[in-house]
Amino acid sequence: MRLLLLLLVPLVAPRLGVDGQEDYCFGKDSERPQTAQFASKTAYQIVKSSNIDKQYLVPGCEAKKMWVFHRHGTRLPKAGTIKKASRLIELRDQIVKNYREAKTKPETNALCTEDLIAIQLWKGNSSITPDMDEFLTSQGYDDLRGTAKLYQRYYPSILPRDYNDTYYQFRHTDTQRTTESFKAFAEGLFGTGNAAHPVDTPKDDLLLRPYDYCQSYKQLNYKGKGSEYHKYTQSALWNSTLADISTRLGYLYTLEQADILLMYDTCRYEQAWQVDRTSVWCGAFLPEQVTVFEYAEDLKYYYGSGYGFEEDTARLNCRLVQDMLTHLSSPVSPHVVAHFGHTTGLQTLITALGVRKDDVKLRADNYNSLTNRRWKTSVLGPFAANFVAVKYDCPAALDKEKAVFFLNQDAVQLDWCSVGLCNWSEVLHRYKTLAEANCDAYYCRSGAASLAASTALLASTLALLAAFVHLKL
Repeated sequence: MRLLLLLLVPLVAPRLGVDGQEDYCFGKDSERPQTAQFASKTAYQIVKSSNIDKQYLVPGCEAKKMWVFHRHGTRLPKAGTIKKASRLIELRDQIVKNYREAKTKPETNALCTEDLIAIQLWKGNSSITPDMDEFLTSQGYDDLRGTAKLYQRYYPSILPRDYNDTYYQFRHTDTQRTTESFKAFAEGLFGTGNAAHPVDTPKDDLLLRPYDYCQSYKQLNYKGKGSEYHKYTQSALWNSTLADISTRLGYLYTLEQADILLMYDTCRYEQAWQVDRTSVWCGAFLPEQVTVFEYAEDLKYYYGSGYGFEEDTARLNCRLVQDMLTHLSSPVSPHVVAHFGHTTGLQTLITALGVRKDDVKLRADNYNSLTNRRWKTSVLGPFAANFVAVKYDCPAALDKEKAVFFLNQDAVQLDWCSVGLCNWSEVLHRYKTLAEANCDAYYCRSGAASLAASTALLASTLALLAAFVHLKL
């Protein structure tokens, strides 16, 4: 195959655009900045920060406690996407035919020879089947094992290598990807064959999945007709982007949006699965087109689990914020608490804490003016994203208790903290409303008894009915 590539590459000279510059070629791009803009499907290794090197050490202070919320690592797609593998093969063959036979290669922004050959040689992975819906990948396992090792390297006194079920407390949601993510994290801390175990996951997981039990939250229109996301995907910018991508691939008409997004999702997943390699499908898109797609996903999450509907989303993680404040305030064990959940849980936690909030709301019509926005899911919520709170004792300081919050290995910059270092008394003051709330009533805004409560009532009613029937019999 390598010989074939060497023989085929010289057949076509580099294509020059109207300005005399060579057209973009993904296969030749050594930097590929767009791979860091894949929103919630971005590989952690590409966007993680290295700033923690300069931020973890606080002079005159000793790290005492740690609290972690960790999104699962890189996963497989949903079953519906896996089932579309045959459509990708059809698209692959059509693109090659467009270039080789129909001769509909565009005058500008065409696929370079390297990218076209890479698409031509692409084969799907037949070992990925629909029953592996959203399973953690080997890269995802490495993601979590790696973050555990990294934090242990910086905080060896808080994260000892010997497991103790009093000192450590782990919890994950009831999914394969979070279960395996916990195991990977534990392996990173304690090695293989360790005895680490999580606490039981309750049937109604109001701590890590509160959004599943709030009807008013479920009714938010974050991507339906009339939403900012929907407006954006009906805009001239969006439609021209789809048309330009189609032209780049040799089509004389605009492909269905579903086909373009299938190629884009395959690009994102394959890139995240093997961070040291690249997906051939990423060559279908120019870097500026990826930026357009990134903003669409940012809009969806901004209104679905961010500041778009802040009066709803900031309340959802009432219990999780209380859990963090309670554990870090307590002088007794557990000294390390780590939760393993999902992107919605992470983003609603960030929203509750006021992290990465923009001064201007994201909308369908302000894409061009918000290129430097704080709310970028590629940065705040990639695969394996993690929020880590570290509590310090500072005996010589006026405020003897302090904290640093890390998001993906970068100290969170809050206006009321000093370069990421926060007085613990100020932390308690800023989050007092959440700390003192009755979360059963507070977390779900619009009048709502939670779905969990409704389910429990139904179960009790059915039990009484069953007992009545038994007595009658």
